[in-house]
Order: sequence, then structure tokens, then C-alpha cells
Amino acid sequence: MTIAFNLPLDANAGIPHYTAHGNECALFESAWSRQLPILLKGPTGCGKTRFVHHMAARLGLPVSTVSCHDDLTAADLTGRYLLKGGETVWVDGPLTKAVREGGICYLDEIVEARKDVAVVLHPLTDDRRLLPLERTGELIEAQSSFMVVVSYNPGYQNLMKSLKPSTRQRFVSIEFDFLPRDREIATVSIESGLAESRVAPLVDLARRLRALKGKDLEEGVSTRLIIYCATLVDAGISVAEAVRAAIIEPLTDEADVKAALVEVAAATLGR
Repeated sequence: MTIAFNLPLDANAGIPHYTAHGNECALFESAWSRQLPILLKGPTGCGKTRFVHHMAARLGLPVSTVSCHDDLTAADLTGRYLLKGGETVWVDGPLTKAVREGGICYLDEIVEARKDVAVVLHPLTDDRRLLPLERTGELIEAQSSFMVVVSYNPGYQNLMKSLKPSTRQRFVSIEFDFLPRDREIATVSIESGLAESRVAPLVDLARRLRALKGKDLEEGVSTRLIIYCATLVDAGISVAEAVRAAIIEPLTDEADVKAALVEVAAATLGR
């Protein structure tokens, strides 16, 4: 549930590399300093998770990332009693641990979790900043350095999976999108090691395929996938094979759609 990331570091700052979209870094720092929770909205692979880890490193905070899913319960976040050495002991979940010790608890794709997860966050996302643990009878006051950050992709929302207004309005919200062309090229080059001149056609292809979102594709090409593709090319894999493995195949399982994407790639890359 709690995931450790090995992220590329900025040589000068010693923190995960991140290319800002706008003023989101200043917004995040201000929200953290005033103990406000944050909601990040944007398409898959546009840099939301990287941003959280970048800001955690900048602020010197530990971060626990929880990937939300249909089976995630409030107990998975808060903790539960477990048998250890013949005894029943309470074990804190990632949310409770962050509340007690400080740091960021990041819930990725919050709308995928069960409804009781959002309810648990409510007393932590207003001026109370409290976490009641019914199982232990505790009422924990959050450390001053504690912060809740949640994210979701509005493009995947439907009536059954959406944040209630009463939950959304508890957060400072920052909207993300893919970087402008020149900055996306620079970012992919830094992350993959591939020269910008060779990255540029891959970014152009991705931008062209993003226009197909909602038509032939459910989702557009993420910056993450472009980085994967460029990394393969930098490792010596042919561009055509790298595009097929890192961009086309992850986007669809439909044979006719894949064939069409191959044609688009060939036309865009001139191959």
C-alpha cells in the first residue's frame, strides 16, 4: 500500500526533478505552511505524483503514497489489530502514522476508494485536524507538519465514482495538465537521457495521439509513457519498436486501433 519511489534527483537541489506547470509549487508551500489539505486534478501521467514527491523533498517531509482501489477501506488507512507473537497488537496504517509523526499522506486516485475512506478524512481536512480511532478509543491531533494530499483524474469520473461536493470543498485544488511542447521535450530528455532533438518527434507523436482521446482512445499518451519510450530508444531499441512497446501497446488492446496508431506513428516520425 505504501510505496517508495526511486525518482531522478536534481543535481543541484538533491530532490526529485519536476518541471513546474505554473505557480503550483508556491501554492503547495503556502497550503502546507497554513495546514491546508490539497486536491490535485489532472490526466493520468501528467506529473501529479512526481509533484507530491518533489514538494515533500523540498519541504523535508516524509511521504506515504497510497494507491486507492475498490477494496481500499478506512481500516487500511487508519490501522487494525493484528496477531504478533501470540498477542493482539494495534498497528497504525499509513494515515495514522503520518498524523502521529508528521509528513504527507498522499492518496492517489481517491475516487477509486470506498466511500468510507473520504469520511475518515473529513475531521483531518478542517480546522479540527483530528483523527478519531474508534477501535482504540483515541482521538489523535495531527502534528503541525501533517498534510493530506489527494488526487484524481476527472476524465475517469462517472456518477458512481466522483467526489462529493462536501469532500471537494475541504481542499485547496490545483489543476494539472500536460506540459507545453518545449518543456515536455526538456523534461523527457532529462528523465530518459535521450537528446532533445530525438525526443521532440516522440513528444509530437504523443500530442497528436492525445487528440484522439474520447474517440478511438480512452486516455491520451502520458508524459510517463513518452519517458519510457525515450528511455528504450536511449538504450538502443529502435524508435519503431520503442513506440510500439511503450506507447501504442499500453494505450489499447484493439487490433484495428493499434494498426491505426502504427500508421499515425509512421506518418509523424517519417518512418
